[in-house]
Amino acid sequence: MRQNTITPFLLAVLLLISAFISQANASDDNDGAHKVVYHADFADPRRFSAMLTSINNMLTHYENEMLDYDIRIVFVAHGIRYVTDDKLTKTPFEEDADLAERRANLKGRLMSLHDVKNVKLELCDITRSQIGLDKAKLYPGVTSVPSGVVRVAELQHEGFAYIKVE
Repeated sequence: MRQNTITPFLLAVLLLISAFISQANASDDNDGAHKVVYHADFADPRRFSAMLTSINNMLTHYENEMLDYDIRIVFVAHGIRYVTDDKLTKTPFEEDADLAERRANLKGRLMSLHDVKNVKLELCDITRSQIGLDKAKLYPGVTSVPSGVVRVAELQHEGFAYIKVE
């Protein structure tokens, strides 16, 4: 009689453990990290500033909720203006008065996101090589990817949410 009571009990315990493991595995997809890619391909420094504010707000939320995250910014075309102090003279991405006025602030905020919050910075190497910008002129921590738009597509395929600030 006792064996008949133990068998259903063990079966129930095994089912509960199995359900718990399945739930843990389902919620552990993508290492549990919230993955977001921001696409920066625009010239307007005010728009870039708004993007940095958006990223900071997102990170504040994730940190307050103690959530893991993987945030990337992929810089393409005009986005190259924000990862170098070079004025990019005689290129389509040449520094204008608005960028010159805001550059120090934007650089400080971007580097803080990278250095303190571990936001990854990825630059399209097609853009960089087309204007002949030496990699040594990029801000520390900026990595090159062969193609920015391909990188954005790859990250989306890996489960990253895509955001482009308007």
